[in-house]
Amino acid sequence: MNNPFLGTGIAIVTPFNDDLSVDYKALENIVEYNITNGINYIVINGTTGESVTITKQEKQDIVAAIIKYNKGRVPLVLGIGGSNTAQVVEEIKATDFTGIAGILSVSPYYSKPTQEGMYQHFRAIAQVCPIDIILYNVPGRTSKNMTPETTLRLAKDFDNIVAVKEAGNNVAQYLELLRDKPDNFSVISGDDDLALGIVLAGGAGVISVIGQGLPKAFSTMINLGLEGKNKEAYQLHFKMMDIVNMIFEENNPAGIKAVLNSLELCNTTVRLPLVTATTQLQSRLNTFMTNFSKS
Repeated sequence: MNNPFLGTGIAIVTPFNDDLSVDYKALENIVEYNITNGINYIVINGTTGESVTITKQEKQDIVAAIIKYNKGRVPLVLGIGGSNTAQVVEEIKATDFTGIAGILSVSPYYSKPTQEGMYQHFRAIAQVCPIDIILYNVPGRTSKNMTPETTLRLAKDFDNIVAVKEAGNNVAQYLELLRDKPDNFSVISGDDDLALGIVLAGGAGVISVIGQGLPKAFSTMINLGLEGKNKEAYQLHFKMMDIVNMIFEENNPAGIKAVLNSLELCNTTVRLPLVTATTQLQSRLNTFMTNFSKS
């Protein structure tokens, strides 16, 4: 299977200037830093990209900019999802997917549909989407878990539903998906802390937050996992464990933006209702990154 979503994908941030406008130079630098350090694909306008507080026009401009910076080097995935099924369908119909390999579509949030409601939501999306679909299950944000039964029903019923980004931090659920999935369907970790274990159990890789701050180390770890070299992979995992936990202590993406700031790739600015990482957290992250670069 030629899988464009194998290995390390990053959920890229949307960097802002101090006046809260999009910082396109910083965005270009982050794209370049990640591609040259070995990441395999980029997810645009996801949760980490602050998709809920960027405008429709900004989303289009960000996509166009990343396509330009990418120069066709790695697959690009576009976040398109929501709780209004009809609106998501219309957005897909109106989108030019030139240069985009797939969409990442989150299960409906806030409205808390039944499993049948989730199935029908993604069925409507699959019927109109002209490119591959990665389902996104993140019950910590949506407040409703999409069960393996629903995910695998969708996988079996629609050829363009090719993967799930599973982010429930539930190992048992991951293993059920891996055990029962069709051969042509991928399970992608959405949990940085569990990513290596899931890859070693048969997962296709990760869509990572910390990966964009440590692209070389994180993608090397995932590649070692895909090769079954668990001892070498876990040596890297143990070195990165502390920062994976740290970046999520306050909110995402404030933590990862502090990491990128320590690398002089972008500033720490986020849009309300999010706030920047506290000086205490920024200090701890800076210390970690300094020590990591020396190790």
